[in-house]
Amino acid sequence: MRKISQIRLGSRIVGSGAGVFVIAEIGINHNGSVDEAVRLIDTAADCGADAVKFQSFRADRLLIHSRDRYEQQGGEESAYDLLRRCELSFTEHEKLKAHADKRGILFLSTPFDIGSVDFLDGLGVPAFKVASGDITNTPLLRHIASKGKPVFLSTGMSYLDEVTEAVSYLREGGAKDILLMHCTASYPASSRDMNLRALETLQSCFGLPTGLSDHSRGILFSIAAAAMGVSAIERHFTLDRAAEGPDHKASLSPEGLKKLVNNLRRLKAGMGSGEKRPAESETNGRCLGRRSIVAAVDIQAGKRVGPDMLTCKRPGSGIAPKYLDQISGMTACHFIAKDTILTWDDLYFTSPPPE
Repeated sequence: MRKISQIRLGSRIVGSGAGVFVIAEIGINHNGSVDEAVRLIDTAADCGADAVKFQSFRADRLLIHSRDRYEQQGGEESAYDLLRRCELSFTEHEKLKAHADKRGILFLSTPFDIGSVDFLDGLGVPAFKVASGDITNTPLLRHIASKGKPVFLSTGMSYLDEVTEAVSYLREGGAKDILLMHCTASYPASSRDMNLRALETLQSCFGLPTGLSDHSRGILFSIAAAAMGVSAIERHFTLDRAAEGPDHKASLSPEGLKKLVNNLRRLKAGMGSGEKRPAESETNGRCLGRRSIVAAVDIQAGKRVGPDMLTCKRPGSGIAPKYLDQISGMTACHFIAKDTILTWDDLYFTSPPPE
């Protein structure tokens, strides 16, 4: 199995050592308004996200035309009508990508049909995202893989063998760089359903970079996943969490997105190199917080030092406590006042020092 540690997305690197790649998932939170989508791109860029992600689909190619009401508070339109209203034309995609490029943030989108894959490829997206619902959509997987671009594979609602099959289809189709996104496809996802340890399973079974597509409330699980070593975090965000629509209530506000990005950047700095050594800021603390061997009583010159004459106190600028047994039995070279931090120059051996 070829282990991929890093994936290149244009000028960006995703993977080990590169920090967490933050995808601000706009999805359909623009509610079909290009102006709203532009504002969302601007907000994501201002918050420091690395990429924005949309969804590219045609409602009549995605689901049957049903009158079933979409599950949203107070919503009366059908799922078909809602998605139809939130479709973005190819021309609107081009406008939004141009704006994202202008703002210096990567433009990504999840294609839900082969025509959208071809369009996005021609648009120059640096990678494709596969939605959890399409992990068993073999024709779509193969077509995405044929483009030879990195693939973010979302794994919500999946068993491990389904993930294995999807990865095999992608590899056989030509995809070389794959990042597995652990996901709980509930909106919002409850804490008990997040199952972050599944990230460890994905990492050990596939040897691929992993990420978290997080639909939980708040930022706790995103931060926890970053500490576990994921390479990417994807979060829905919105300008108004009270807005009508299926994803708003599981989305971060702009303030929440900014807080997430800032905390992920702090976490990267705090993870360090892995080498166990004192931090530069601990230099003074090593001396002040540690102890030295100290005279517990006045010790006369020429007096043989016994253990009852010694104690250990701060600071640690003298002989370390580990030498306490070795010093017992040595002789004072001169008078040593009580509470004096001992040095080797204060003592000499009355017999040859131990081997």
